[in-house]
Amino acid sequence: MVNQFIIPTTIARRARWLHDIVQISGHFGNDSTRIEHELNQETQSEGINSILDHLRLAGSIPEQYGHDSSEEKLYSKYTDAILSTSFTHIGLNSTVLTERGDAADVEAANSDYALVGDAKAFRLSRTAKNQKDFKIEAMDGWKRGKPYAIVVCPIYQLPNRSSQIYHQAITRTVCIFTYSHLSVLVRLAEVTNTKNAMDALHSILRCTSTLNPSKDAIPYWHQINKAMLDSHSSVESLWREEKIANLESIEAARNESLTALAVERQRILQMSHDEAIQSLIRYKNIDGRRKVISAVSDSGILEIS
Repeated sequence: MVNQFIIPTTIARRARWLHDIVQISGHFGNDSTRIEHELNQETQSEGINSILDHLRLAGSIPEQYGHDSSEEKLYSKYTDAILSTSFTHIGLNSTVLTERGDAADVEAANSDYALVGDAKAFRLSRTAKNQKDFKIEAMDGWKRGKPYAIVVCPIYQLPNRSSQIYHQAITRTVCIFTYSHLSVLVRLAEVTNTKNAMDALHSILRCTSTLNPSKDAIPYWHQINKAMLDSHSSVESLWREEKIANLESIEAARNESLTALAVERQRILQMSHDEAIQSLIRYKNIDGRRKVISAVSDSGILEIS
């Protein structure tokens, strides 16, 4: 069956951006601003298809990026820029915050409401995710007077039965959302108008305050999905299409990750004995840890009198 949504141009766009992130990673602050600027330029010139291509594949951190590498950190800023661009497309004024530390990554507002947001991404190979990965409690603290907070996640990485994150989201009025839901809102703004998309988002944001606190995923998503489907008559057809797009996105993410692992396996198998040893030493950071240990010395506290 031929894909309808994750087509060759979608994959090519993804590959180009993953390559560009590697090329420009280095000075974190400047590079994150550059990512946002280039994404805005692309969406202005290519329109909604660009935004949707990014949204449908953004939730998967590339396996070829090293853990805690500059590329992985910049990829996080890339997902925040996608979130901000999506908010802008549906009619909100939005910006990515470049400051680091005790603050949300994205802010957005219109004349009726304001929110803070965060875009999450995970490696497909990551098996253990805990509630801290979703930063629900932190997002509540980062509202700073704004009534709403939203955490946008890849739909296939969210618990679908029971999780403490839903209890936290309801009690702290933080909306757990997905890239797929956000794609529907972006398309709703395109096929109708931005007011309908902004009103739909507002209805969804209010959902968490009406639910009884529970770890059960089913009533949570029932309420979120109902609010979206009830928001406008055009949503139902867009919803059906995004369900297909989600399945295609999962397939594309799997293929990308498995290809990256196959390339890495081949690289390892082609190493000489000495190359393999040196690679393992670098991986274990033996030299860096040795330097830290060697630098340990008496603090002089016992000499204080």
